[in-house]
Amino acid sequence: QADAAVLELPPRDGATPGIAVAIDCNGRRVAADPYRGTIETVLECAANLACAGALPLGVTNCLNFGNPEKPHVAWQLSESVRGLGDACRGVGVPVVGGNVSLYNEGPDGPIYPTPVVGVVGWLPDPARAAGLAFAREGDQIALVGHFEPALPGSELERLAGALASGLPAVDVERHARAQAAVRDLVRRGAVSSAHDVADGGLAVALAECCIAGGIGARVELTAGGPLDRLFGEGPGGTVISAPAATIEELHARSPDVPLARLGEVRGDALEIAAAGARLRIQVADLKTAHQQAIPDLLG
Repeated sequence: QADAAVLELPPRDGATPGIAVAIDCNGRRVAADPYRGTIETVLECAANLACAGALPLGVTNCLNFGNPEKPHVAWQLSESVRGLGDACRGVGVPVVGGNVSLYNEGPDGPIYPTPVVGVVGWLPDPARAAGLAFAREGDQIALVGHFEPALPGSELERLAGALASGLPAVDVERHARAQAAVRDLVRRGAVSSAHDVADGGLAVALAECCIAGGIGARVELTAGGPLDRLFGEGPGGTVISAPAATIEELHARSPDVPLARLGEVRGDALEIAAAGARLRIQVADLKTAHQQAIPDLLG
């Protein structure tokens, strides 16, 4: 199947093909729900490849867990492996290798269940990989995919000192179709940037795009509660920036893939309006906070 897909999407004339690699796992979300958290891990890697224009070809893994002689840890491991299999079948990519690291425990108990997943993908033309940076003032910003953010399992929940029990259900195949639409746009050089929504939610993804590009954005969120929309997490959302005509083309070519217009790339600050409230932060201040996070934690 992978070979056929590569033949259908050959590199353009003169291009030197390459590979893309993504490695990921959010142990907190796997701890909240080992089955669905592991599915999300595979989807996160596949989304990263789609944003680069790469088609997933193979998966490897390192399954890091506590003492499997304990029933709860054994259950976590079993559910995680089940999720890994279901996710890979849904995305259409084989597991070609992997290993386990067990008995990872200390005086306070086991580590979070952490099935680290690595995915390698085929990249016909690395020069067309868009990157996450907002790059062109006046570009339209849109959110592509079946993104249904929720606070359980999120970074905001962690800051509140809580850990959810369970995560929302995941439809792997519909997420894979949305990723294919993003991958096609990137491969054609139609977008200025593409960045999946991950840890921290949509607000963090937008901030990362602004920081990387050194340019601001004006965004308006019209549905849902502000905390869920800004900081809720879940698989399936990709922030793209592109000319308005590209956004219209995507909607016409893939009408079954949700697309929400968020705003435009503009100015020197990230401005977000949601539920009657407004947030405005200078890109320079976002960059300082981003760069100083670890030094500040170290004191």
